[in-house]
Formats: sequence, structure tokens, C-alpha cells
Amino acid sequence: MADTAMSGAGTIGGEDPLQRAIWRLRSRGCWSDAAALLSPHTGDPAAAVQRTALLVERCLFTGQGWAEAEDALRTAEAVAGDDDQRGAAACERGQLAYAATVLGVRDRSDEARSALGRAAALLSPDSPTRPLLDFRRGLVAEHLADAPQAAEPAYRRAHAGAAAHGDTLLLSFTWRHLAGLALRDGELAEARRGFLESLRIREELGFLIGTAPALAALAEAEPEPEATRLRAEARRLFHLLGGIPTWLAAHLHPTPA
Repeated sequence: MADTAMSGAGTIGGEDPLQRAIWRLRSRGCWSDAAALLSPHTGDPAAAVQRTALLVERCLFTGQGWAEAEDALRTAEAVAGDDDQRGAAACERGQLAYAATVLGVRDRSDEARSALGRAAALLSPDSPTRPLLDFRRGLVAEHLADAPQAAEPAYRRAHAGAAAHGDTLLLSFTWRHLAGLALRDGELAEARRGFLESLRIREELGFLIGTAPALAALAEAEPEPEATRLRAEARRLFHLLGGIPTWLAAHLHPTPA
């Protein structure tokens, strides 16, 4: 199952009290509460997209809330006033369709590809949303098309773009997915490095809801007994957060001897 991302630009909110409150809630898996803080501002295209992104992320982590995410997405699409705003909304439509497909809710793979392609046509080359788009196109290539050879350059573009735009949280996702491809190719040292960087960033940012997946991923590249210790820590966090993300449970069992 793919760990995925919404934009992490301005992750902890800087000096903006609203954004700091949203981050605190989001980082603990309280997406509905975070989205509610944006409800009075959904006439603003940026706020409408951010609210949509929170609710789409909730769908991916919990497998619930699809109708609310669709409603938020339609609002974001309706208030978008320029190509970059329309592209950002299309990027979220692609992500929602991807989530529904990868979680087995409904096959919306064609919609995911179409929406992300539309986003690519709309977003300016220097748009801060483009690294996130590149990352999501990599997810579709790897997990829907089973084409890791196409996913890797998309992840690398996303990685470079995230670094250029200061999107530290997105970097944690690109590190993790590049490491996953390295592990798939048997490059253990490179995989371990990427998984460690992903975990370090999430711990430094306080992205609690994403820490258990990062621990479980690192366990795949570590020898025993470290792998067992990492999975035990991931299980502890997983249960602390009420079994979220729901798809992680299958990855937390000890490796058979």
C-alpha cells in the first residue's frame, strides 16, 4: 500500500495561527476538525483546495469520508479562478480517484490519470503544486500501472521540486518512495538511507500520523533484531492513533523466521 501526500508547503503554519492549528490537527489524524477550520473560507480558492486535500488525505488513511471529499472537491473546482487554481483542484481529483482505486473502493484509475494529466497541462512550470503533481503521477505509475521504471523519474522530479520549494513534508514522501524502489531493486544501503531520512523528517515535523508507516518501511530494510523493534514501535503508534492508517496493519506482522 502506498503512503501518499498532500502539499506540505508551509507545513507547521509559520506565523499564521490558523495554519498552525490546521497542522496540529492534521498531524494527529484529525482531518475533519482541520477541514472545519477552513469551512468559513472556502470562497477562497487556496482554502478550498486545502480543505479538499485534508479530506482526501482522510479517505486514504481511513477509507472513509468519500462523499464529503467529493463535495469539497466540487467546491474547489467551482471557485478556481485561474489555471494554477484549476490545476491544483485537478491534482486533488486525481488523488481522490487514485485513493479509491488503490483501496479497492472503486476502479477510478482512468479518472486518476486523466485528472493528473489535466493538472499537468494547467499548472505553470514553477507552480508550487507541480512537485506534488509529479509525486502523485509517480504513485499512479508504480501502484496502478505497475511501472516502477516510470515512477522513479517522477519521484525524482518531485524530490528536486520539493527541495526547491521548501516543501519538507513532501520530501519525506519522496525519500520514502525512492527508497522503496531501491529496496525493490535490492539496493539495501540506498533504501535504508531513504527510509531513515523520511522517518527523521516526520519526527522533526511532528507528523505523528505518518510516523508509523515510516517506521514500518524502515523495518523492511533493517536486519534483525532492529526490524522487530521498529515494527513493535510502529504497532504502538498505530494502536495509539486508533488503527490509522487502516492499510498499515498488514505490514506490521513480524517477518516469519
